[in-house]
Amino acid sequence: MSVKKYRLEKGWSQEHLAETSGLSTRTIQRIEQGQKAGLESLKCLAAVFEVNISDLIQEDPMNDSNGNQSAIDARAEEEALEYVANLKGFHISWMAYVIIIPALYALNVFITPGYMWVYWPMALWAFAIVIQGVIVFGLFGVLGGEWEQKHFEKRLNRNRWHK
Repeated sequence: MSVKKYRLEKGWSQEHLAETSGLSTRTIQRIEQGQKAGLESLKCLAAVFEVNISDLIQEDPMNDSNGNQSAIDARAEEEALEYVANLKGFHISWMAYVIIIPALYALNVFITPGYMWVYWPMALWAFAIVIQGVIVFGLFGVLGGEWEQKHFEKRLNRNRWHK
């Protein structure tokens, strides 16, 4: 369903939607004319309409399906690129760990064999890699899309009441 249909169902003007979502009226106009909306704009609109982001970008059978499908494909491509970049960062982290920690261990044994300080960076870095892996691979749903959506809506609602 399109943003315009959601807006009209609520009986809102573009100006009212802009005010409640925190977006500009011009941004609302562009989105309603079929231009691609950014992720942050979609998050704002989804929170205001109390729907999932995917509901805003679903293909509308009454509109040109090629335009909507290309927007969905573009978003999927962005998500894939972001995932690959995060995955690359994870692999770089653990490979650096495997190379640097043994070097630090050798340095520790050579310089100060009486005090094994190398265990501190070893443990902290390993912990950081585990956290990074949990985030990249989405284990246990920690800090995933649902968590982001829930906290985004919570924050948006809190700001609405304190204006």
